[in-house]
Amino acid sequence: MSKLLNKFSGLIGYEGRKLKKLSFWKETFWAYVYLLPTLAVLGTFSLWPIIRSFKISLYNWDVLRNTGNFIGFQNYIELFSDPEFGAALWHTVYYALVSTPLTMIIALFIAILLNQKLRLRGWFRTAFFLPWITPMVAGASVFVWLFNADYGLVNHLLGFFGVGNLRWLNSPALAIPLLIIFGVWKFLGFQVVLFLAGLQNIPEHYYEAAKVDGANRLQLFRHVTLPLLTPTTFFVLIISMIGAFKIFTQVYVLWAGTAGPLDSAQTIVMFFFQKGFNNFEFGYASAAAYILFLIVFVLTAINMRLSKRWVHYQ
Repeated sequence: MSKLLNKFSGLIGYEGRKLKKLSFWKETFWAYVYLLPTLAVLGTFSLWPIIRSFKISLYNWDVLRNTGNFIGFQNYIELFSDPEFGAALWHTVYYALVSTPLTMIIALFIAILLNQKLRLRGWFRTAFFLPWITPMVAGASVFVWLFNADYGLVNHLLGFFGVGNLRWLNSPALAIPLLIIFGVWKFLGFQVVLFLAGLQNIPEHYYEAAKVDGANRLQLFRHVTLPLLTPTTFFVLIISMIGAFKIFTQVYVLWAGTAGPLDSAQTIVMFFFQKGFNNFEFGYASAAAYILFLIVFVLTAINMRLSKRWVHYQ
C-alpha cells in the first residue's frame, strides 16, 4: 500500500513539475510576443546601425557604390596620428572637464537654496528649468545674437564694467569658453531639478539626530547632505559626462556648420560629422565614432567602479 502511495505521489509531483515548466515556457513565449515590436524597432534603428557602422569602419568605404576595400584597423591607426582628431579630442575633453563640474556645483548650490521654504519657489524652479526644455537649435540661435561682437547684448552689458568688445564667435581663444557658458545655461535647470529631488528625498530624522549631537549647518551639509546625496550626484555626473562628450548641435548652430574660427571648436562628433557628410570618408568617420564610444564606455566603467567607494545608499 505504501509503495503504491509513494508511486502515486511521485507521479503527481512529476506532473506538477511538468505543468509548472509548461506554464513557465508559455509565459515566456507570450512575454517575447509582447516585446517583439519593441525589439524589432530597437534592432532596426539601434543594433543594426551599430553593427553596420563597425563594419564600415574597417573599410575604405565608397558611399556611392555602397561598398569598399577592406583595410582592417587602418582607419583607427591613422586617427591616432591625425593632428586634427587630436585637437578635436582635446577640445572635447577640455569642454567636459570644465563644464561638467561647473554646472554640477552651480546646480547643487541653487537646489539647496530652492530647498528652503522660500516664497515663489515653484516659479524659480520653473524659470531654471525652461532652458532645458528649450530646443537646442533655438537656444544656440539666441546665443548667436547675444554674443555678437557688434550688437550683442552681452558685450553691451560688459561695456558698463569697462570691458571692450569681445569677439566671442570670431576668436579661437573664446570658442570653448562660449560653449561652456552655453552648456551651463542649457543643462543647469535639469540638474537643479535632479538635485532638488535628491535633497527632498533625504529623511528629516537624519538632520534631527545630527542637531541633537550639536552639528551646525556646515557639518550638516558635509556629514548628512553630501553623503546621502551621492546617488543623485553620481547619476548627474554620468549623464553630464556622456552629454559633454557628445556635444555637437550647439557647435553646428553657433558657427553655421563649421567648427569655429580655425577649427577651435572642433569636437569629436563634429569631426566625424564633417568627415562623413562633407568629405564622404564614412570609414574614417565610423572609426572616430567608435573611438568616442570606447572613451565614454571606459570612463563610465571607471566611474561605476569607483562609485562603490563614495556613493552611499540609505
